[in-house]
Amino acid sequence: MPVLQIDGNDFTLDGAPFRIISGGLHYFRIHPDQWADRLRKARLMGLNTVETYVAWNLHQPTADTFRMDGGLDLPAFLDLAAAEGLHVLLRPGPYICAEWEGGGLPSWLLDRPGIKLRSQHPDYLAAVEDFFDRLLPPVVERLATRGGPVVAVQVENEFGAYDDDTSHLEHLAALLRRHGVDVPLFTCDQPVDLARGSLPGTLATANFGSRSREGLAALRAHRPTGPLMCTEFWIGWFDRWGGHHVVRPAEQAAQELDDLLSTGASVNLYMFHGGTSFGFTNGANDKHTYRPTVTSYDYDAPLDEAGDPTEKYRAFRDVIAKYAPVPDAPVPAPGPKLAARTVPLPDTAPLFENRPALGSPVHSDRPLTMEQLGQDFGFVLYETVLPRSGPAVLELADVRDRAQVFVDGQPVGVLERERHEHAIAFTVPWSDSVLTLLVENQGRVNYGQGLHDPKGLAGPVRLDGEDLGGWTNLPLPLTSLDGLAFTTGTPVVGPAFHRGTVHVDEPADTFLHLPGWTKGNVWVNGFHLGRYWSRGPQRSLYVPGPVLRPGANEITVLELHAAPAGRAVRFEEAPDLGPTEE
Repeated sequence: MPVLQIDGNDFTLDGAPFRIISGGLHYFRIHPDQWADRLRKARLMGLNTVETYVAWNLHQPTADTFRMDGGLDLPAFLDLAAAEGLHVLLRPGPYICAEWEGGGLPSWLLDRPGIKLRSQHPDYLAAVEDFFDRLLPPVVERLATRGGPVVAVQVENEFGAYDDDTSHLEHLAALLRRHGVDVPLFTCDQPVDLARGSLPGTLATANFGSRSREGLAALRAHRPTGPLMCTEFWIGWFDRWGGHHVVRPAEQAAQELDDLLSTGASVNLYMFHGGTSFGFTNGANDKHTYRPTVTSYDYDAPLDEAGDPTEKYRAFRDVIAKYAPVPDAPVPAPGPKLAARTVPLPDTAPLFENRPALGSPVHSDRPLTMEQLGQDFGFVLYETVLPRSGPAVLELADVRDRAQVFVDGQPVGVLERERHEHAIAFTVPWSDSVLTLLVENQGRVNYGQGLHDPKGLAGPVRLDGEDLGGWTNLPLPLTSLDGLAFTTGTPVVGPAFHRGTVHVDEPADTFLHLPGWTKGNVWVNGFHLGRYWSRGPQRSLYVPGPVLRPGANEITVLELHAAPAGRAVRFEEAPDLGPTEE
């Protein structure tokens, strides 16, 4: 593949002038069987480059394990991009933001006393160096200087919004160079953060979604020479639970793109295809109030969550054609969808009764956080015996992020971090009643100073002002549901798994709707689709066609409250991402 170089104020590719017209898509948010389809559609829209982050927390789920297989086979993704004739901008972090759990930083870092993330702290640097030792060798083989598609590599991510320690950026850049990364390095920051987040001798780029000339002028004022580039040109946005579905009109976004390209600058659309934060991988924001992000990462992008071209795809293609060659091919048609149908879920497995199949308990004087239990995602089930009966006030000093409270197995309330709730009053029936707290990690903070975000119970639990001890902590990562004991019968009180099967002749994409359900998670054939919540705005979950198989398909729903009468879900041909205005 041709090699990207910086020549004065321009990029060149093997000596010829070159403008990067790129779009973001994250391989870890797309089923691997669909990578080739999404890359082909990127080329057909007129992109010559694609951009992806690297999710450290998925590749290295524990300090001593590393994965690069299946949906994490980054080398395979890069090879597919090369086969499509696309260049790649690689953003390996280690921090990525991306509305991704913890900004991509692995949760096991948080159990290291005194660690300071995104800094020169020795424990953090040692972990980063170990990660790069494992990640970079197959990546280096795919650099453009070795005939591969990767033309440039980013150092950190929007560092200026977090800190101004240039020595940390220098360390990361030197680490990349030491591993053989010899293509151009770059940083990206919002215009106001350029001075704090850029690195002398390294290409600086800006992030914005409108007023392109102002953003580029700020970049030029900061860097009098060098190519102008917007690394994150925000053409849509993400959604949070309890908000509305954010959209940006195609005509307006296309005009902003036209304004940017008319300056001669390079661009990376954020996002070209958003995809899905499958499983427990969504992030959260906390600017004095904790706000978890929804499962869908549709982002109102040119390709929707199912990979179908939108009005924005057509509008952007027309704009790009004014400035660069666009393939002489029709806009791709939408992919096939499964016909609508209702799927009953007659089998039930109560969560509390199935504890032995879900995890091994750990005993402690005080509640342990998820990180102290060696757990990254999911829930923790805490239990202790209450010392007395009668009216009482229960206080949770620091719940992260949502605690369902039960006394002797009966629900008495919910405490949410998002709503700044810490206490609940109830009557304890017996002096040896059992207090059960089911605490959900709703997503670690991915941006700002709140990154150090331990989960579970991060502080003491008190009854009428007195600390409770003698805890049983049961990690519930829900990585496997194989041991659950299902029965067919009446619904139970409290959290439970509900299971049913559906016959499919020919697998295709579909959207699972959950009318009447309250909150929980869904698996199809063991593949964890993600979270649902009646709070909205999202009211359906994307089911990639490759998750389904011809014949019988198993659907499992964990409902944290009460299943609706009839206990059924719906497959529909279209999603429901919620209302677009509050």
